[in-house]
Amino acid sequence: MRFAIFLAGLMLTVAQAGYAADLAAGKKVFTKCRACHAVGENAKNKVGPHLNGILGRPWGAVEGFKYSSGKDGTLISLKEAEPRVWDVETLSAYLRKPKGVIPRSKMEFPGLRDDADVTNVIYYLAQFDAEGNEVDPDAVLDALAATD
Repeated sequence: MRFAIFLAGLMLTVAQAGYAADLAAGKKVFTKCRACHAVGENAKNKVGPHLNGILGRPWGAVEGFKYSSGKDGTLISLKEAEPRVWDVETLSAYLRKPKGVIPRSKMEFPGLRDDADVTNVIYYLAQFDAEGNEVDPDAVLDALAATD
């Protein structure tokens, strides 16, 4: 838990410093995600939901995707207990250890170990709005930080 708080503080510091992140590196990290997720123009749901506009999006909000539900620890049960959005802190924790955030998630990915990979893939995802159009990732992250 202390590490998650530290990581959240680090992410906010990085955010205030101009997001020292790399789009090309984030795109490369995202290749690990492409088997199950799509992003960008014409992105469709696959085994996992598309990730367009994920930052600031409520949990379980992609139309047409069947999220894990029915048992304690599934995305829908957690959302019903407490509505949530995908912010930098939550997405960072999820990318590190998905089952640590949503214990009964359908996602089988074990997580990313490298802090830079997490930061870079979040920055990469931030460049896509809900329709898959490319936008300024710094502006998206600034707007999200302003709502915290």
